[in-house]
Amino acid sequence: MIDFFYHYGLYGLFLSGFLSGSIFPFNSEAVLSLMIYSGFDVVSSLTVATAGNTLGGISIYYLGYLGKMEWIEKYAKVKPGKIHAILPKLKRWGALIATLSFVPIIGDVLILGLGFFRISPFFTLIFMTIGKIARYIAVIGLMKMVM
Repeated sequence: MIDFFYHYGLYGLFLSGFLSGSIFPFNSEAVLSLMIYSGFDVVSSLTVATAGNTLGGISIYYLGYLGKMEWIEKYAKVKPGKIHAILPKLKRWGALIATLSFVPIIGDVLILGLGFFRISPFFTLIFMTIGKIARYIAVIGLMKMVM
């Protein structure tokens, strides 16, 4: 499966980042690692993977922003109780909590909650991007250490 994304180069990396950042489970880190290992430019790969992953996160935010609990349950597989349970944290930390968007499962729920409760879209985007780029930088750093 990773070969499919690798075959399309940076376009494939963008798509893998988008899928990974959205409600679809995927591992864009593996595609990013393969690309860099194969000689693709690190900065371009980092930029494209982050852009795709952030756009995927925006799709989750927008799903929450639409505010229809039935859709959130159906497509994101998140129960209403989970969304309302994170409300105190969202109110306390606001958009800053979007930096945790890279954490599997929990990150998606947080972004969904930020959208559902209409926490600042602009700052959510900024902090979400910071979190996602930090994760990819960590992946690249670990990969460079192993190489």
